[in-house]
Amino acid sequence: MDTRTSLLDAAEQVGRARGFDGFSYADLAKAVGIRKASIHHHFPTKGDLALALIQRYRADFFERLAHIGTRYDRAGDRLRAYVQLYRDALSQGDKTCLCVAFGVAPDSIPAPVGLEIRQFHAESLAWLETLFALGRDDVSIESIGDPVREAAACLAQMEGGQLVARAAKDVTLFDDALSLLLARIR
Repeated sequence: MDTRTSLLDAAEQVGRARGFDGFSYADLAKAVGIRKASIHHHFPTKGDLALALIQRYRADFFERLAHIGTRYDRAGDRLRAYVQLYRDALSQGDKTCLCVAFGVAPDSIPAPVGLEIRQFHAESLAWLETLFALGRDDVSIESIGDPVREAAACLAQMEGGQLVARAAKDVTLFDDALSLLLARIR
């Protein structure tokens, strides 16, 4: 693995655990085994690192959603898989999705990173709207009203459930937050 990828991997782990303000180049240098000055060769500023990191995370996340779309025909099955992506991001309750971790302090992150997070949310909402429209059509999810509102509520549950679970370091709180939504799957 090359140094740039190692830095991004290390930054993702610490960023998901501590947020944007919770890590420094010194943390990454120690994790990767290089000098702090060497990091600047790959990422001149922490903002450059955060932008590359969130872009990579966003691309990976939507690649996973595309896989879910091809693997599962029914909306209910897609919804279960989507929830599992967010649950897996919690690890043992000590991490969150990178967009959640960085998004909780919007005044701390550079503007381009904030823009990427807003784009992540917009694309997530569009994907969820399609999912809920399919769920209404294939009746694999009960009581679907407006897919746009369902999508907004679902995304809020995912990210809010992660925050509550992370704060308590208890993944079961995420499960509880999503239990009523998942109970609607036929």
